[in-house]
Amino acid sequence: MNRVSFYLLRFSLILLITALCVGVAAAFVFFDTGFFNQFLPFYKLRPIHVTASIFWILTAAQGGVIYYLNDYYKLEHKQTLLIKASYFLWLLSIILILISFLSGKFGGREYWEFPPILAIPILLSWALFAIHFFKIILKNKGKKPVYIWMWSTGVVFFLLTYIEANLWQIPWFRENVIRDITVQWKANGAIVGSWNQLVYGTAFYLMAKIGEDENSAFNKKSFFFYFLGLTNLIFNWGHHTYNVPAATWVRDVSYVISMTEWILLINIMQNFKSKISEAKKFLNIIPYRFLLASEAWVFLNLILAILMSIPAINIYTHGTHITVAHAMGATIGINTMILFASLFFIFSKRDSNFSLINNKTITIFFWSANIALLFFWAALILAGITKGYYMVSLSQTFETAMQHVKPYLFIFSITGTILAFSLLVLSIVLLRAKIFSNNKA
Repeated sequence: MNRVSFYLLRFSLILLITALCVGVAAAFVFFDTGFFNQFLPFYKLRPIHVTASIFWILTAAQGGVIYYLNDYYKLEHKQTLLIKASYFLWLLSIILILISFLSGKFGGREYWEFPPILAIPILLSWALFAIHFFKIILKNKGKKPVYIWMWSTGVVFFLLTYIEANLWQIPWFRENVIRDITVQWKANGAIVGSWNQLVYGTAFYLMAKIGEDENSAFNKKSFFFYFLGLTNLIFNWGHHTYNVPAATWVRDVSYVISMTEWILLINIMQNFKSKISEAKKFLNIIPYRFLLASEAWVFLNLILAILMSIPAINIYTHGTHITVAHAMGATIGINTMILFASLFFIFSKRDSNFSLINNKTITIFFWSANIALLFFWAALILAGITKGYYMVSLSQTFETAMQHVKPYLFIFSITGTILAFSLLVLSIVLLRAKIFSNNKA
């Protein structure tokens, strides 16, 4: 079997646990800058939390893609030198990044705040993964299902957008403030679209397998929505740069395209839900449940995304907690729910007793996670509205605005702790699965 995919999936869970624990600590350190803050201050905890969260998504998606690609083409799951080297560089890079934060060494930009030199092994690792991926794709002829097109898009665009996110290291970009900010915000917006392609492709693969309807991955409607999603990936970043001087047509095009954001996923998932039989739901109840949760969060986050994309509203929301709510809704509500569906699907295949033994625990913490996330998300939105009102409408100082925001942030911290604990339990359940105990692929 190809153990690398399982190593990646288990490592992704360790990253998620790290993000959860550090996130809870950061939330309470933000309110209490006393004893604990002397050893692990907020300025160290925040980048650790953000980095671990981003790499949880990328690592879990990468591990799933490797597994599903082998499964789809009925390969022998052998570990190639390429994929071994990719995994080693990926693991080493992330560990060094986290160590650099703990030691107080920074140097990057937003979301990628680690020393720039560490961007090199990340790029090299992903390039090796891309070569491995396309060697398999090109070797196997024939029509490709929509999820392979989505994975291909995600693999290529992550490489391109991550390079773009590091262009600030070239003086020509760095020495012009407007150019620098525009490229950074553009790259950070587009890079999310690249890993969304990996995650959404995984969702479509699971839907085809659970529903036993492979034709849905080849029909014209699915490909129409894929190209609509690709258009979003290429142009949707524009609403991230509304506050930067730019041509009016860029904002207009971005606004129109933003209105289609995530509708494609809802549409195809609704189609899947209408066809799947009750028996098939029961047999795959855990992955199916997480997919339905992601659908609900797509709907909620879609409403927020549409509102945020309206320039008159964006003036008030940009840089507030509403932006964080949008990110959390996507990262936890959509991406994490889909990735949990993927992990439970794969691990249940490896350990036949896994779902049966853990079904009650999974059910309880599935619901507690989603209910806590709803209040967590709402608290951030209310905090953002409050901050925007006091700073933009009333022209109050940041300090004054934050005094009014603090009650909502306290709710955010409490519900965030419940959410983190729920996801932590689900992660531990997955880590306890006996995925190396047999020779199944």
